[in-house]
Amino acid sequence: MDTDLWGLLLIVLGGFLAGGVYALWSKNRLIAVALAGCVVLAVVSGVLRLGYL
Repeated sequence: MDTDLWGLLLIVLGGFLAGGVYALWSKNRLIAVALAGCVVLAVVSGVLRLGYL
């Protein structure tokens, strides 16, 4: 796949994971915080792959 497509897919994945963080926050904060770490990793890797940083 093209590098730009991978970056876009990683950012979209981060968005889906952020929705999971929002849904889990009131039920289990420990899992929500761990999932928030995955959000940060996905978005940062997507941005780096796109070459914005």
